[in-house]
Amino acid sequence: MLQGVHHLNFLVHDVDAAANKYAALFGVAVGEREELIARGVVTRRFRCGTTWIVLVQPTRADSLPARRLAARGEGLFLVSFAVADVDVAAAAVRAAGGQTTTDEPRTGLDCWRIIDIDPGDLFGADVQLCEERR
Repeated sequence: MLQGVHHLNFLVHDVDAAANKYAALFGVAVGEREELIARGVVTRRFRCGTTWIVLVQPTRADSLPARRLAARGEGLFLVSFAVADVDVAAAAVRAAGGQTTTDEPRTGLDCWRIIDIDPGDLFGADVQLCEERR
């Protein structure tokens, strides 16, 4: 079911400062700002091999990313695994006794279809499944 790591999200206070730091330290070309209004974040991202690295800055205090940033500080937020079909993968997780945090996937960057796995099923880790429509 899992095809690899699709993306890693890192929570930051300042997405532009973080992008500049990653570019300076690793010589990567970080993309422009992208806003996910429904999620309450602004992002910048770059590729590391086949995996996206997504820098995430909360824009609303009531958002999950903002609460995580306040509670845990900056750093790794979540791992998103690539799947061919997020609906099929989520059904397989549920059939195996796992839970997703919503019944339906949400839309992420570039129309990625994403669903989160209940962190209680994965020892507290924030994990999601992602279908990238090309």
